[in-house]
Amino acid sequence: MLIHLDESELLKRLSEGDRRAFTTLYNRNINNLYRYIYLISKSAELTEEIVQCVFIKIWERRQSMEHIHSFQSYVYRSAKNLLLDHIKKTKAEAKVLVLAQPDSEESPETSDAAVNYKEFYMMAQDAINLLPEKRRRIVELRTREELSLDEIADRLSLSKSTVKNQLYAGMDFVRKYLQANGELTLGLLVAAAWWRI
Repeated sequence: MLIHLDESELLKRLSEGDRRAFTTLYNRNINNLYRYIYLISKSAELTEEIVQCVFIKIWERRQSMEHIHSFQSYVYRSAKNLLLDHIKKTKAEAKVLVLAQPDSEESPETSDAAVNYKEFYMMAQDAINLLPEKRRRIVELRTREELSLDEIADRLSLSKSTVKNQLYAGMDFVRKYLQANGELTLGLLVAAAWWRI
């Protein structure tokens, strides 16, 4: 039985496409990996999503698995990277939520900064207006009405995963549009707003 094989032999078999070896490695690591991710994320839904993504990627890259020295280290590192990607996207989205709001108060020292902000805001609206209708509606509900993913899914009768995918695609388009069409200073502002952590 495969359950008695050591890790190196299981990885060798996995690299040859052995599904039973994959299942054995999965069963050996799933509980600890789940606890590790949940300890950081505090979200059962996000934890399940990341665990699923980790093992999908392992199966997709199975041919290179024979050269892994420690499977446990590999899955933990993969999970951590996916979690960091999620945090970056969430923080980038939060930055856009702030920047997409109209400026309500005039500051005495605004001048160039105010002009840049208004240009940025108008350009962001132009980019949002170029999105396909469903994607545009999702971005608007998130940035203007500040609805959660669950609230948007309920309002539009869509799954939460569809809303999330459409939102990330829409935000990514807006970011690229701003970088492609803005001046240098505006481009730096946008890049900082999206990627600074």
